[in-house]
Amino acid sequence: MMESISMEKCKAFIDCQISDGKPLGEGNRVVSERPAITLSRQTGSGAHSIAEKLAAYLEAQEEGDHCPWTVFDKNLVEEILKDHHLPSRLAQYMPEGKISEIDDAVGELLGLHPSAWTLVEHTTETVLRLARMGNVILVGRGAPVIASKLKNTVHVRLVGTLTRRAEHTAELFKLSYKDALALVDRLDHQRKRYLKKYFKRDIDDPLLYHLIINTDVVSYDEAARMIGELVLRRRKPQESGLASVSCLRARPVMTEP
Repeated sequence: MMESISMEKCKAFIDCQISDGKPLGEGNRVVSERPAITLSRQTGSGAHSIAEKLAAYLEAQEEGDHCPWTVFDKNLVEEILKDHHLPSRLAQYMPEGKISEIDDAVGELLGLHPSAWTLVEHTTETVLRLARMGNVILVGRGAPVIASKLKNTVHVRLVGTLTRRAEHTAELFKLSYKDALALVDRLDHQRKRYLKKYFKRDIDDPLLYHLIINTDVVSYDEAARMIGELVLRRRKPQESGLASVSCLRARPVMTEP
């Protein structure tokens, strides 16, 4: 049910952007005056909750007609597949780092799915397109690196102690603490590997982000306000017109496996 609501929000966002006449094409190098946000997160640090609160906070600050602030989290995969006319079954091959190189190679050889490099390239194109459009919160998928050259975009990292994050994950997914701890460790490792393998960057590098928030000591509501206020302050100097920049797309770095 929640996924259905989320996809409806995404559809409304895309329809609004199209009707507003904003450039959507991959070849277009004009960035919207609307801000965008990327959220990198350690597992269990509250990214989804903070993203939803942040969208609501920014919505409340908007005046007049505007395209809604929209969170692209799990629904980002559906948007990528739609962008590139790929079947929905390919979603299982697109988690951040889950598929092994052997499984990927065999699947590609048998024609079960495109290569992991191709799927990451598609992800890069969609993330960059959405960030250019603005009024989006992009969670994960290397978005801070992909959109690093866009001046309309603010990059945030959410962190916390392993203990607190495991406790939150156990509560959220109804797991034992031991199982939650293992899940947190595995997902953190996969996301770190994803950014290192495809973009040659360290997900824990503080220089990738404008802001790093420890959600052990900062509540989700406070975190949303902190990010929202930063976005609004950075937006003011550009309110008089479009911010046009040379968008050097952060492409996956091709290396030998």
